[in-house]
Amino acid sequence: MSASSSDATHDSAYSWLRLGVSLAIATIGNVGMWVVVVILPAVEAEFAAGRGEVSLVYTLTMLGFAAGNLLIGRAVDRLGVVRALAGAAVGLSASFAVASLSPSLTVLAVLHFAVGFGTAASFGPLIADISHWFLKRRGIAVAIAACGNYLAGAIWPILLADIMAEAGWRGVYLALAAITLSLMLPLSFFLRRRLPAAAAAHADAAAAERALSSGFSPRTLAWLLALAGIGCCVAMSMPQVHIVAYCVDLGYGPAVGAEMLSLMLMGGVVSRLVSGVLMDRLGGVVTLLIGSTLQMIALFLYLPYTGLVSLYTVSLIFGLAQGGIVPSYAVIVREYMPAREAGARVGFVIMATIVGMALGGWMSGWIYDATGSYRAAFLNGIAWNLLNIGIVAMLLLRTRRARPVPA
Repeated sequence: MSASSSDATHDSAYSWLRLGVSLAIATIGNVGMWVVVVILPAVEAEFAAGRGEVSLVYTLTMLGFAAGNLLIGRAVDRLGVVRALAGAAVGLSASFAVASLSPSLTVLAVLHFAVGFGTAASFGPLIADISHWFLKRRGIAVAIAACGNYLAGAIWPILLADIMAEAGWRGVYLALAAITLSLMLPLSFFLRRRLPAAAAAHADAAAAERALSSGFSPRTLAWLLALAGIGCCVAMSMPQVHIVAYCVDLGYGPAVGAEMLSLMLMGGVVSRLVSGVLMDRLGGVVTLLIGSTLQMIALFLYLPYTGLVSLYTVSLIFGLAQGGIVPSYAVIVREYMPAREAGARVGFVIMATIVGMALGGWMSGWIYDATGSYRAAFLNGIAWNLLNIGIVAMLLLRTRRARPVPA
C-alpha cells in the first residue's frame, strides 16, 4: 500500500469522527464499572453485610469486565465492532434490569459479573478498534477513547446520586437499563465501516519493525505487560473503589466521596490526554513508566492527610498522576504487535489490568475488615505499585528506549 493511500485511511477526517462516536459510546457504556462505587454504602446497609462482602460485588463486576475485554476483543477481530457493541448493549440493559430485583447480596454479586461483561465492550474492544484508524496520532486517539471510562466515572456518580436519593439503588438500575439500550444500540451502527485490508498491512509493517527492536516475542511481551498491569491496578483500585466508603468512615458522607471520585476521574481525563501526547512523542513504554511512578507518589500522599480539603486535593493529584497508565498498555500492544491480533492482545492486557482492579478492590475491603482502617490497604497498594515499576523499568532497558517508528 502506498503512503498516500494509507494517509487517506489513517488519521483522516473519518478517523476523528469515528473517535468521537467511540468516546460517546464509552462514556455511556462504562457506567457499569462505576455504579457499584456509588451504591456500595446503600447495599451494605440493606443487606447488613461487611465491607469485604460488599466489595465482592465490585470484584465480580471487574472479573466480568476482564472476561469481556478478552472475549469481546476476540469477537471484534472476527466479527467487527458493531455486532459486539450491539450484543453488549442488549446484554448490559438486561443485566441492570434483572439486578434491580436481586433478593440477596449473593444474587446481586453474580449478576454483576454479567454487568461487567457487557460493560467491557465499551473499553478494550473500542480502544482496539480505534487504534486501527490512526498511526501518527495513535497515542492521543487511544487516550481519548479511553477517557470515556473516566468521563463515565466523573459524570455518572453525580447523576446517579440524585436518582438514588429519590428511588434507591434499585431505581438507579432500572434507569440504567433503559438508558444503556436506548443510547448505545443506535450509536454502534455509526461504526459500520471496516478498515481496508491494505491499511492494516501498512500498520503491520511498522509494528514488525518495532517488534524486532524490542527483543521480545509478542507472547512474552503480552505476559509481561499483563503482570505489570495487575500490579499497577491493584494500587489504582484502592482510592477509586473505596474513596466513597473512606469518606463515610471519616464522617464526610457518601455525597462528598462521590464528589472526590468525580474530581479524581476528571483529573484522570486530563492525565490521559497529556499521556496521549507523550505516547506519540516518547512511545508507550516511557509514558507507562512515568505514569506508574507518579501514581505511587500520589498514593503516599493519602497516608498523612485526612482533612476534607486535603483529601480533595490528594484525590485530584491521584487522578492527574494515573490516568494515562491503562491507555499506555494498549498503545504498547499496537506498537509492537500485528493489527490482526489487536482485539485479542489488547483485550488480554486490559483483562489483566481489570483483574488487578478486582483483586485490589477486594483486598482493600478485606484489609479494612481485618485492621479497622484503610492505612494498611494504602500500603498494600504501594507495594504492588513497586512491582509494576520494576517490570516496566526492565522492559524499558530491554527495548533500549525504542521510539515508535514514523508512520
